[in-house]
Amino acid sequence: MRVALVTESFPPDVNGVAHCALETARHLVRRGHDPLVIAPLGGAAPASGTQESPCPVVRVPSMPLPGYPQVRIALPGRRLSAALAGHRPDLVHLASPFVLGARAMAAATRLRVPAIAVYQTDLGRYARTYLGGGGAAAWRRIKAVHAAADRTLAPSGAALRDLTEHGVPRVHLWPRGVDSERFHPGRRDTVLRSSLAAGRELLVGYVGRLAPEKDVRLLAETSRLPGVRTVVVGDGPSAAGLRTALPEVRFMGRRTGDELARIYASLDVFVHTGPYETFCQTVQEAMASGVPVVAPRAGGPIDLVDHGRTGLLVTPGDGAAFRDAVRFLGGGAELRARYGAAARGAVAERTWAAVGDLLLAHYEAVLGDRMAVAA
Repeated sequence: MRVALVTESFPPDVNGVAHCALETARHLVRRGHDPLVIAPLGGAAPASGTQESPCPVVRVPSMPLPGYPQVRIALPGRRLSAALAGHRPDLVHLASPFVLGARAMAAATRLRVPAIAVYQTDLGRYARTYLGGGGAAAWRRIKAVHAAADRTLAPSGAALRDLTEHGVPRVHLWPRGVDSERFHPGRRDTVLRSSLAAGRELLVGYVGRLAPEKDVRLLAETSRLPGVRTVVVGDGPSAAGLRTALPEVRFMGRRTGDELARIYASLDVFVHTGPYETFCQTVQEAMASGVPVVAPRAGGPIDLVDHGRTGLLVTPGDGAAFRDAVRFLGGGAELRARYGAAARGAVAERTWAAVGDLLLAHYEAVLGDRMAVAA
């Protein structure tokens, strides 16, 4: 099968959309298919190809998002149309379509090629946060792009409901995979943990972008708990302000690969504060690492965290609720071990290979529907 994978972000970008697109391309190649990636050019991205990519990558011009230069907005033109026409895809896969994806959807329609649109980012929230408004306009664009697709894939029950309530048709569930070999309790590093904990009894961590929509400031009360050391892994436009606002927290910057896996596994409790996650991959990675999770009772974490068994779900936006949940899990190593083992068991089989095969089943269903209509 020839697949054009059109994504709004791709490595070397570090975010959920880029990572999911890369894993999708890898799985397609492993299963003997022929993918082409089309992605924005910008930052450290090479003009053609990507060192990590298992398949050819075509880059289109882009510009930085106002207020968040690490995010690039594609400026699609003839290169997109030429790449699609040249690849002659059987199916177009749109990863978090907005600007580049919208143009690719129009091109797929002209070429009479079926398209699957994968919803990954709450772009309405991004518009309100970084552009000072435009949430309703963003949703109109989201609906227009996804309504034109043969099928939309949502990563969680909350995202599926959100799309349906906004009038998007033909929505199906497709979760995200996790590398349960890399993110594994066996990566726990006692020397690293001792260094990070700095003499405290409980090591608590957050991993993710440092941006307004992540509400990382809610860690303030947790970081002041007696015996608790809080570490934050990640970077973004809020980094400088957070360092000032959270003086008790150790900021480690961006970490990736096996180093990140060791950090996850060395934590006693993982906390994610953002209430607008369509899935929340970092929660899943922490769970695979055997670490109990505290997350808001909103969005993707509702599907991931079994409250009272693998972690705790708390009121979004309530710093005291996060603090109290951490205090409860700090009550004993045996309690945390029980939660952590259950967390690992809940996600260990959700590998990228398993999730990739679910995606291929969606592809086959869409192609089958097209063939039935043509007949």
